[in-house]
Amino acid sequence: MFEVVARTGNLTNAAKLLHVSQSAVSRQITALEEYLGVQLLRRERHGVSLTLAGQRYAAKVLPAFEAIAEATYELTGPERDTVIRVGTYNAFASKWLIPRLPDFQRQYPEIDVRILHTIPEIDFERDAVDVAIQFGIGDWPEAKADLLFRDQIEPVCSPAFLARHAPDAKYPQSLLRQTLLVSRYRRTDWEIWLQSAQLEAQASDSPRMTFSSTLLCWQAAVDGVGIAVGQTAMVRQELDNGRLVAPFARPLAREQGYYLLRPRHQREFRTISVFRDWMLAAAQACAPAPQAACMLA
Repeated sequence: MFEVVARTGNLTNAAKLLHVSQSAVSRQITALEEYLGVQLLRRERHGVSLTLAGQRYAAKVLPAFEAIAEATYELTGPERDTVIRVGTYNAFASKWLIPRLPDFQRQYPEIDVRILHTIPEIDFERDAVDVAIQFGIGDWPEAKADLLFRDQIEPVCSPAFLARHAPDAKYPQSLLRQTLLVSRYRRTDWEIWLQSAQLEAQASDSPRMTFSSTLLCWQAAVDGVGIAVGQTAMVRQELDNGRLVAPFARPLAREQGYYLLRPRHQREFRTISVFRDWMLAAAQACAPAPQAACMLA
C-alpha cells in the first residue's frame, strides 16, 4: 500500500487502485510507520505528502516493485499467449505432428509452435518446454497426462522387397528369413511382434541391422534394405502412398501409448489449453486401428 500511495501521491487514488477504502489504506500506512519507527507520510488538510524518510524509502521500494513486476511479466507476459514450446521425439515430430501442423496454423495463426527434440523423460522444472509428447503407460506423477493413442506395431517393407522375397503374398513368412531392421530406441519390437504372431522360429537365425534412429530404420525399409517393424500411426502416410506395405496384415496393439504431458503444478496458459484440445482432436481422428486408414488432418 505504501508503494501505491508513494506512486500516486494520493490516498484516495491509492484506495481506488487497490479496491479498498481510504481509511484502510491509512491504517496500513500507520501500521507500517509503527513497525519501522519512522514517519513516512505527512498528513495535511489537503492531502498527504512524503516525509524525507518517506522519500528515501520510496526511492528504494518503487524500483523493487517494478523489478518484481518485470520478472512476473517475463514469465506470464504476451509470449505466453503467442508461443507454445513442444518437446517430442524426432520420429513423432516428423511422421505424425509436423504433417498436421498446417491445420493448427490455419486455426490459430497467432500461435508460434516451436518443436524441441527431447529423448529423456521430461522434467518441466528442468526442460524449457510447455508441453511434451512421451511414450509410456501414463505414469508421470509430476505431470497431467492425456492419452493420444496406443502404440500399434506390425512389420513393413517396400513393395519391391515383398515381390522379391515373398512372391506368393499368401506366405509372407519367408520375409522373416531376410534382414530384420532394428531401431536402437525400439529394439524389442521384433521380439514382441514375433511372439504375438507365434513366428519366433522363422526369424531365429535372421540377420539384423541396427539403426541409431527409428526414422533411419523406416527409411531403410522404404529403400528395400530389409523389413522393419513400423508403428502404424507413424508410417501411415507411406502405407497410404504405397511406399511401404504391411505384408502380414497383423497389427499388434500394445498397452503403451503416446501421451501429451502438461505441468501439474504450473499455471496453464491459453496456448497450452488450445494446443491440448487440438492434439486430442487430431489424435482421435487418426488413432491407429487394425486395417483402417488414417487420413491427415
